[in-house]
Amino acid sequence: MSPRILVVDDEPAIRRLVRGAVERAGLSVGEAATAREALVAARHEGCELVLLDLGLPDRDGLELVPLLKAMERAVIVLTARDATAEKVAALDLGADDYVVKPFDTDELVARIRTGLRHRAGAPHDGAAQVFGAVAVDLPARRVLRDGAEVKLTRKEYAVLAELARHPDRVVTHAHLLRAVWGDAHVDDVEYLRVTMRGLRLKLEEDAATPVLLRNEPGVGYRLTSG
Repeated sequence: MSPRILVVDDEPAIRRLVRGAVERAGLSVGEAATAREALVAARHEGCELVLLDLGLPDRDGLELVPLLKAMERAVIVLTARDATAEKVAALDLGADDYVVKPFDTDELVARIRTGLRHRAGAPHDGAAQVFGAVAVDLPARRVLRDGAEVKLTRKEYAVLAELARHPDRVVTHAHLLRAVWGDAHVDDVEYLRVTMRGLRLKLEEDAATPVLLRNEPGVGYRLTSG
């Protein structure tokens, strides 16, 4: 049985567009037009991943993110809200990704597949993960590039390890700063920028045009698996 995707949006045209793209990708689709319908469908009808609009008529979609995550559903926010603060809020509440309208349907399907893949086999510390030419071996605390070990500083490794635990997902500045430097430094984004520059110099083919360690302006960073 194919994974089931729940599309939550109060605009019928958006639901039809997304349904068509998702069904062409071989996935089954359910729909909800309100927050109440979404919670009922997620709880009783079952789904693996929710595409969630934030501008719902009966409740702010942000309020649904932790509720859906508590049901162990992957959540991709799909909304016209493009403010950085909204993206950060959604991701910090547990959203797996954030796509702004208007969107490319092929990209959306790719994001869905990534979300489903991670939900089915969430990354853990038991095996090395590969990102292009870079392998991150969390159990051994080793990082390889083209098979050769790369020497990282303690902070560089800590940032990379945190990103590797959330592959292909945006990890916010606040999350990384809290995890690596502690709560007292949650606003010290320059610490993170300096560390990221060092990582890119050591891991990217061209640090000026990074393909592995991607920046989401004003939001955070994403370690891509290609």
